[in-house]
Amino acid sequence: MGLAEALLGHRLARVSINRADLRKPFPPDFARRLTNRRVKDVRRRAKYLLLDLDGGETLIMHMGMSGRFTIYGHNSAQEGKHDHVVFETDDLKRVVFTDPRRFGLMALTATDEVDRDPLFAGIGPEPLDKSFTAERLSAALKGKRTPIKAALLDQRVVAGLGNIYVCEALFRAGISPKRLASSVAGARAGRLVPAIKSVLKEALAAGGSSLRDYVHADGELGYFQHHFQVYDREGKPCPKCGTKIKRIVQSGRSTFFCPRCQR
Repeated sequence: MGLAEALLGHRLARVSINRADLRKPFPPDFARRLTNRRVKDVRRRAKYLLLDLDGGETLIMHMGMSGRFTIYGHNSAQEGKHDHVVFETDDLKRVVFTDPRRFGLMALTATDEVDRDPLFAGIGPEPLDKSFTAERLSAALKGKRTPIKAALLDQRVVAGLGNIYVCEALFRAGISPKRLASSVAGARAGRLVPAIKSVLKEALAAGGSSLRDYVHADGELGYFQHHFQVYDREGKPCPKCGTKIKRIVQSGRSTFFCPRCQR
């Protein structure tokens, strides 16, 4: 069971916080403003999770580096040291936000003001939205002198792409992660946009990628990591040509690619 299934349509019967802040302080009267509100929608914007509530406010949440949600039954064990927020629903489920590093974030804003919230200022299009086209990506990359790998991780270019999926999409599109972003505009962007969309759709169908401590809210693992073609496969043969996959570091992040297939 994911968060949408656990929360959508349900009332937050009780909300409790076990500390005053995460990355930033919780909004004033945070628990009171959420209590007895019904969840009307569960959606995403970039790397933020949004809960639209029937009181006209939206809860904006970011997982940070180590945050996760876990769904429990009503009679589950007491909260642990790093369990900072607990949502109890009207059907006796407990949704617990755990964040050892406290890099996560929770904020409240008016639902009709979400798109104008400072958290989303300058964020690019959603990669699975129809508005994310080769033409729009080309325009965003025009004149950029950074490597295309770094450009795709820039939220101003496209929202919410992570390191794994950028590596995989660049491989599918046959584009070197070291290539200047400005040189990808045009025909290469025409290959890259469909590659990004197909990687994300396949990852969603597989339940995401479970690396290290990441699991779903119900404790289940994602399975897309079993379909990686280049990511975390340094020294292994390319599935297309057999050349050994290389690993380099770009902007502090590992990049995996085939030096023969990606130009």
